[in-house]
Amino acid sequence: MAKDANIKNPHSLGVAEFVSGLTFEDIPAAVIERIKLLMLDSIGCGIYGANLPWTNILKKTLGAIDSSNDCSLFGSDQKLSAPHAALVNGTQIQGFELDDVHRNGVLHVGAVTLPPLFAIVEGRPDIDGKAFLTAAVAGYEVGPRVGLCMGQEHIGQGWHSGATLGVFSAAAGAARVLNLSIDQTVNALGIAGTQAAGLMAAQYGSMVKRMHAGRSAQSGLYGALLAEQGFTGIQDVFEAPYGGFCSTFSRSHDRYNLAALTEGLGIDFEVMRVALKFYSCVGSNHTSLDAIKHIQSRRPFGVDDFDKIVIYGSQVTADHVGWPYQPQGLTSAQLNLPFCVATLLLEGDVFVKQFKPDCVENKARIDLSRRVEVLHDPKITALGAKFRHKVTVEVHYKNGALETETREAPIGSEHSFGSEADIVRKFVKLTDGLMTSRAQKAVVESMLNLEDLDNAGKLVGLIAASK
Repeated sequence: MAKDANIKNPHSLGVAEFVSGLTFEDIPAAVIERIKLLMLDSIGCGIYGANLPWTNILKKTLGAIDSSNDCSLFGSDQKLSAPHAALVNGTQIQGFELDDVHRNGVLHVGAVTLPPLFAIVEGRPDIDGKAFLTAAVAGYEVGPRVGLCMGQEHIGQGWHSGATLGVFSAAAGAARVLNLSIDQTVNALGIAGTQAAGLMAAQYGSMVKRMHAGRSAQSGLYGALLAEQGFTGIQDVFEAPYGGFCSTFSRSHDRYNLAALTEGLGIDFEVMRVALKFYSCVGSNHTSLDAIKHIQSRRPFGVDDFDKIVIYGSQVTADHVGWPYQPQGLTSAQLNLPFCVATLLLEGDVFVKQFKPDCVENKARIDLSRRVEVLHDPKITALGAKFRHKVTVEVHYKNGALETETREAPIGSEHSFGSEADIVRKFVKLTDGLMTSRAQKAVVESMLNLEDLDNAGKLVGLIAASK
C-alpha cells in the first residue's frame, strides 16, 4: 500500500493498488466459498425482483429510449445497454429488501457490485470464472471499507449509503474485471465518487429507494469504462480536504477514519462480514424479529396477551426504522420496525408473501404496530457501528409479567451465517414459479463451481429468461 508521506492521495492510491493487484491466488479459500454463496443469494434476489412494479416501470421506460440489446436482465428476455442493464439489475437485487448487507459498513454489497460485472462479462468470453470471482471480492471489499471509514453518522445525517458508498464497490469490481492499471483504477474510483448521491428520505413510501443500488452500479460501471479509455477522475477522492468524498459526506473532519480504507486490506477480508437476510425487510429490523421469535419459543404468546412491546436500540435504529408507521407504500412498510413486528405476530413470517401491495393499509397490522415502541438507548449507540443493530426487546404482558431479550446480531450475520443448504433453499424459495427446477439447479451448480467456468458470461445466460 502507498505509505510515502509525500503522496497526496495515500488512501485512494492504496485502495487502487489493492484492486489492481488482486489475484485469485491472493484470496483465501474460505473467502472464495463465502463470496459464491453471497453471489448466489444476490442472484436469487435479482430474479425475484424481475417483475416487481418499479422494475417494470424501469424496463418499460428504458426500453423505449434504449435501442441497444447488448446486456441481459435477471429473469427476463429483454436486453438493454450495459449502463441501463446495470441500473435495472441493481434495482432488482435490492428491490424487495431481501439482499445481503454489510452491517458495520451499512451497505448492500451484492446489489452494487455484481451488475457491472455481469454487464462487462457478457460478450467477453476471455473472462473466466476465477477472474469474475476475483473482481467480485474486490468490490465486496472496497465499499464496506468506505462505510467503516464514514461511520454510522453518515446514514444518520440523511445520506443513503447504498447510493453513496455503493459507487466504490461498483467501480472497484468493474476495474478489477477490466484489468485496469493502478492509475486507471484511481481514476475509476474518482469518476464514480463524484457521482455519489442518495437521500434517506427515499425510504418513506417512494420507489426511488429501490433504484439507489442500481444507480451506484451504473455509476461505478461508467467510472471503470471511462477510466479504461483514459478519462480522468478525482485523484484524491477520499482524502481531499475540500470537496473530497469523506469531507463532504461527513459532518466534520473528526467524524471519519481514513485509515479504515486500507488497514488490513488484502489480509482481513470484509467479505466474511457480509450478512444475509432471511426476512424481507430492512436489515435494521432483523435483530428485533429474532428476539421476539426467541421470546415466543420459551413463552408462546399472541397479540391479545400483551399491552405493548418496547424495543431499545441505537440512534440509527430509532431514526432509520422506528418512526410511527404511516401507509405510504411497500418501501415504508418493509422499513418500518413496528409494522414488521406486527407482521411477524399476525402472519408468522416476514417474507415475500407477507408484503403484497394490499398489506400497506392492513388495519390489523397498523393497529398492532401502535403497540410497538422503538426507543433510543444511548448506551447502545455509544458502543459504535459494530453494535448498531443490537437491541433489547421487552414484552409487557397484560398480567403484569415482563419478558426481555437482548440480541447483538441476527441470524444470517457473520456471527451466525447461513449454511449452503440454507442459502440454496432461499434461492429456490425466491425463484419458484419464475424458473424451472432444472434451471434453478443449473444456476446453483454453476455458481457454486464458478472457478471452473471457462467463460463467466455463460452464467449470465442462466440467470436471464430461464422458464
